Amino acid sequence: MSHIFNAELRENINSRLSRFERLPETQSGLKRAAVAITVVPHEAGAGFLLTRRAPRLSSHASQWALPGGRLDGAETAIEAALRELEEEISLRVPASDVLGRLDDYPTRSGYLISPVVVWAEDVAAMKPNPGEVASIHSFALSELEREDSPLFLTIPESERPVIRLLLGGGHVHAPTAAVLYQFAEVALRGRATRVTDLEQPVWAWK
Repeated sequence: MSHIFNAELRENINSRLSRFERLPETQSGLKRAAVAITVVPHEAGAGFLLTRRAPRLSSHASQWALPGGRLDGAETAIEAALRELEEEISLRVPASDVLGRLDDYPTRSGYLISPVVVWAEDVAAMKPNPGEVASIHSFALSELEREDSPLFLTIPESERPVIRLLLGGGHVHAPTAAVLYQFAEVALRGRATRVTDLEQPVWAWK
């Protein structure tokens, strides 16, 4: 299904997210982080952004990621997501363009990730911060509605299924895959789907 980047799409995403009841935060002892799911113009339609992390980072180098990072001090998840967008890819988005939030996702590496959905109409100034981001990529929203994706894999180390989301000619795993899958389910399809029971691959547990 194709999506046109227009006021109707924005209102549909905002309305579905506003009706979505987020799970209460029950995880304690985890470091707080936020990521931005950024809806942008993409070719003749609408898309979302992913980055390739810089190769010299101390953790998860060169992996696909949503723009984001740890909360600073008393920051809210929304404040952190917008700050990280500007710091990582020079994309300044006002709080008025935040469309909503999804469930927090606890990671095996000790983080509680808060996904924030934002609308970014003007991406002309966007560029990667080379200290954190190797490259910026835009994917069509329709990539989140492929019939062959996601895949749910079994591993001997966990009873929970590992989610693999196919994008373009590649794929991503949780936490990014879990967050994007819930975005597609809630914001694009209007389904109140939970993803906290979806597992990460073992190599991402550190």
